[in-house]
Amino acid sequence: MALENATVMKAFRMYSLLARDSVVNKGLLQEYMADDEVRGLVDQFAREVDCVTIIAGEQLYMIPETRLSPFHMNNEVIKRTYLRANAVNADLYLMYVSIIVLIGAFYDSYQTMEPTRSFIQLDEWTALVNERIRMLKRYPETELREMEKEFSYNWTSLIDKWSAMDDIKETASRQSGNTISRVSFMDSVRRFLIAQELVSDIGNQEITLTEKAKVVVQRYFMELEYNRGILEFLYQFDPSEEEASRHAGDI
Repeated sequence: MALENATVMKAFRMYSLLARDSVVNKGLLQEYMADDEVRGLVDQFAREVDCVTIIAGEQLYMIPETRLSPFHMNNEVIKRTYLRANAVNADLYLMYVSIIVLIGAFYDSYQTMEPTRSFIQLDEWTALVNERIRMLKRYPETELREMEKEFSYNWTSLIDKWSAMDDIKETASRQSGNTISRVSFMDSVRRFLIAQELVSDIGNQEITLTEKAKVVVQRYFMELEYNRGILEFLYQFDPSEEEASRHAGDI
């Protein structure tokens, strides 16, 4: 049975708003949930552009599922918009690793489906990234090179990039300049996540996960198909074991 034109147009208008803003609010979400035919069409339109729809709180989001999606934010845009003007791929992948570590901090190293904490401070998040990169430094260079082939991450360049950053906690005025530091880099990652509505800034250098982030984590981050084993790789060492590897030195 052919769908009525009014139903098709209602679904298309909803999809158009999702395509423009990536989100629609409570009123349209209720229409989406109440009408099976509209919901099916909106989801079908999203799939045609390699996107999926997710419901988080009282909002409906459309997010790209693959790099083939025209809504996927490419690496150059991310570097140009959120990182330094001369950022390279190592900066970008360090951002990705920092985000993985952030999610791990909320989800007990990927062993739970619900967050185990309410918020995290920027300083603690920075320290956790440092901890994970110290774990990477434990590997002999030959092993790292082999794992780079497996995970498509240049772990050696990430270690070098992080090691080259200033570890001094800067003043607010210095952070606003071009000084390269771990603090300012992590703040750039924080701003990216806020812009993508994945974290909220709650003040005092503290952030919390949004409902959108929780749904994305449950739906994708926990799936080996999507994380390609990177999460297990980063968390295979317990921080308490670090005492046995002091010979690796501090980064």
